[in-house]
Amino acid sequence: MATTHTRSHARLMMAPSVLLLFLWMIVPLAMTIYFSFLRYNLLMPGMEEYTGFLNYQFFLTDPAFFTALGNTLLLTGGVLLITVIGGILLALLLDQPIFGQGIVRILVIAPFFVMPTVSALVWKNMFFNPVNGIFAWLFKLFGAQPLDWLAQIPLLSIIFIVAWQWLPFSTLILLTALQSLDEEQKEAAEMDGAGFLSRFIYIVLPHMARAITVVILIQTIFLLSVFAEILVTTNGGPGIQTTNLTYLVYAQALLQFDIGGASAGGIVAVILANIVAFFLMRMIGKNLEG
Repeated sequence: MATTHTRSHARLMMAPSVLLLFLWMIVPLAMTIYFSFLRYNLLMPGMEEYTGFLNYQFFLTDPAFFTALGNTLLLTGGVLLITVIGGILLALLLDQPIFGQGIVRILVIAPFFVMPTVSALVWKNMFFNPVNGIFAWLFKLFGAQPLDWLAQIPLLSIIFIVAWQWLPFSTLILLTALQSLDEEQKEAAEMDGAGFLSRFIYIVLPHMARAITVVILIQTIFLLSVFAEILVTTNGGPGIQTTNLTYLVYAQALLQFDIGGASAGGIVAVILANIVAFFLMRMIGKNLEG
């Protein structure tokens, strides 16, 4: 009886914050859904009218939508590939007793604390600049023609920038998982004659499987909404080569002032993100059961 009374008090104390959080989420979502059914342009105030699903039809049949969807998937997949593989390699390196291990770990973690806008500006002006950038200097050093990264391979350049930001996160998660591995298992395998590669494939990698799935899930949720790096470096260009769904919605709302179309695009993006998250959660659930 006392336990039930305590739980009731706890729920009552939590209710205001839960209600505030619910309103904080549901009010903008409800307004977005409402605007998505209107012809609402900021350049024509007072001319709003109900159009049904017309905004959704225009957004889904726009050729830019399929390009943006493809760019979103390529960006997410490319960053995940780099950060998962790179995170595993860095975790294996940082798990070794090397000189200055603490300093190395701090340097590896540092990019995660840099704001996306700042890191994008640094990469754009210090690394990717075709005249004065570090990569241009390296190309010239070896007698090669400097590459205009953001003009010739813009999407790959964005992938590098975002991967650099998220690599510390995956490294930390995977390093934590690696350090929880029982050393006796590795020692026993080594005594049985298993080499480094065999120990990694049959002992280390299966042990890190759960951490890898968690990294993939969390990063995917955030990577589907990458925006600052694109805005600062390419503005979605050249053309729409680096335009993802988030930037497409931004362009429709704040460059074309089409709030109705942008709201419909936002709802479509949310639905697609939830579909991806659902399948990833199913994948993680099966992994944990296994």
